[in-house]
Amino acid sequence: MTPKLERILTRVQKPARYTGGEYNEIVKDLSAVDLRVAFCFPDTYEIGMSNLGLQILYGAINEDPGMWCERCFAPWGDMEDELRREKIPLYALESGDPIGDFDAIAFSLGYEMAYTSVLNMLDLAGVPVRRADRTALTPLVFAGGTSCVNPEPMADFIDLFVLGEGEELDLEVLRLLRRAKGEGWTKSRFLRAAADIEGVYVPSLYEPEYNGDGTLRGVTALDGAPKTVTKRIIEDLDSAYYPSRAIVPSTEIVHDRVVLELFRGCVRGCRFCQAGFVYRPVRRHSTEFLLEKAKSLLQSSGYEEITLSSLSTSDFKGLPELTDGLLEWCEPRKISLSLPSLRADNFSMGLMERVQRVRKSGLTFAPEAGSQRLRDVINKNVTEEALMNSCRIAFEGGWNTLKLYFMLGLPTETDEDVLAIAELAERVLHCWRQYAANKARGVRITVSTSMFVPKPHTPFQWEAQVSVEEYLRRVKLLREAINSRSITYNWHAPDVSLIEAALSRGDRRLGAVIENVWRDGGKLDSWSDYFSFERWMGAFEKAGLDPDFYAARVRGDGELFPWDVIDVGVRKAYLARERRAAYEGVITPDCRVKCMGCGANCLLERRACDE
Repeated sequence: MTPKLERILTRVQKPARYTGGEYNEIVKDLSAVDLRVAFCFPDTYEIGMSNLGLQILYGAINEDPGMWCERCFAPWGDMEDELRREKIPLYALESGDPIGDFDAIAFSLGYEMAYTSVLNMLDLAGVPVRRADRTALTPLVFAGGTSCVNPEPMADFIDLFVLGEGEELDLEVLRLLRRAKGEGWTKSRFLRAAADIEGVYVPSLYEPEYNGDGTLRGVTALDGAPKTVTKRIIEDLDSAYYPSRAIVPSTEIVHDRVVLELFRGCVRGCRFCQAGFVYRPVRRHSTEFLLEKAKSLLQSSGYEEITLSSLSTSDFKGLPELTDGLLEWCEPRKISLSLPSLRADNFSMGLMERVQRVRKSGLTFAPEAGSQRLRDVINKNVTEEALMNSCRIAFEGGWNTLKLYFMLGLPTETDEDVLAIAELAERVLHCWRQYAANKARGVRITVSTSMFVPKPHTPFQWEAQVSVEEYLRRVKLLREAINSRSITYNWHAPDVSLIEAALSRGDRRLGAVIENVWRDGGKLDSWSDYFSFERWMGAFEKAGLDPDFYAARVRGDGELFPWDVIDVGVRKAYLARERRAAYEGVITPDCRVKCMGCGANCLLERRACDE
């Protein structure tokens, strides 16, 4: 650490965010390395260090002895001011070297509101934000993550996108870059070669055309690039890299514990859930693998809590055996086990007893909609009877804190559906009064609502988002219907959701909007401290674009989408069929009951699927 950096750290909040030197970080001999990678997370240290994907890819890249992957996070405003004042370029934590000097700068994009932070981090590093202005082979700027299933809004800034799971794909791209660097390739030659790697999307090799009404007319693949890019998956998770040692953060982070990934994908098919479709097909770790990794991660980190991670933890086959095996090892060591992502329709007494054996935490269920009619529309497959049974089990077991999550603005939602949320919360409260093991402690029931955001590659990708005004009207309706002091109601700000919806279904023209916001001071837009709705609306106006065109417009049945060039394995025709089923109120069974032919299984061993 330089004296100048040591000096400015005394003037910022939480300086431990910027020092590095954490236990289990990876430091290499620079003379033995021929490719340097900066893994950049466009949010704060506390958020980035809680991300399991970062830990996995950081370790996977560093498994190659000739590569050194280091971490870099978005600085908070006070640190950014100091860096710019002292003319210190953004640096990597392990070495303290400027990331602009690295061979590759890799961004993890899991949320659309992080886009402005990508531009800000590049600028802080002294790297041109637009890919057209970066003509040299290095630094190569690439990105992966859930948001990249529609890469077009960031296409002006990113050299290439890696689509799908990166344990193998990232290494293929980096090894090609090492070869290109060693052989003196031009950047254009490298990018054309990279486009032949399955799962790589190179935006400079695709040219969109638009109709007079602003919709997409077509996309031309240039120089022999593939017409569609298919995501990459790891077929056998146990054979893929998974860390045995976790970096222990220098300061408190959001999820300060060991995180153990059970499986990828989801069998349920909730029609609003992007992750449930883009992570298909379901692939699981074995119980033996998970037990071994859990013990090594806990021993190497000293953590006193482990959490099981997946889109639906209680759907993991073998969960009782896994939790028993974990608790047998964890209980004597006073290590607690938490199980987020539990479903309200399969929460059992046995599972409850396992969860609370070391330390009891709050419970969270996500019915998503108040009425059974609307839950059928979204294919949630949770009945009120199942929810009440789970609440009874929890209250009999001594729980007195329960959170319920819902969305407002779902397709076909009526005022009766909104009021049904309040009625459901009241029935949960009545359930506590009937079955609570200890009524003297009281009960805290929290109802939270967020604004529905239609996402690409889901059955609701054609739908319109309700207006901010309409969302707030429904919030007011629900708020006035909740009368008990034991029920707290929280709602998420709708202005952020409007911008998120516009970005998630945006096209390449939104690059101008993102750049306008950044040049006007935008960054860290997932934080209320920095998000400015007025700044975003001004940027849209300056670019001659309307956010409602992307967020609030119902798409035509035959409309071409900016993300149609990306194949996540689930067919567009299947999604359209699921949309029709939603309007008919027809439930689609989950994958364990019957395969509905979505197409995702075609990704396994590249097997052929019938249309």
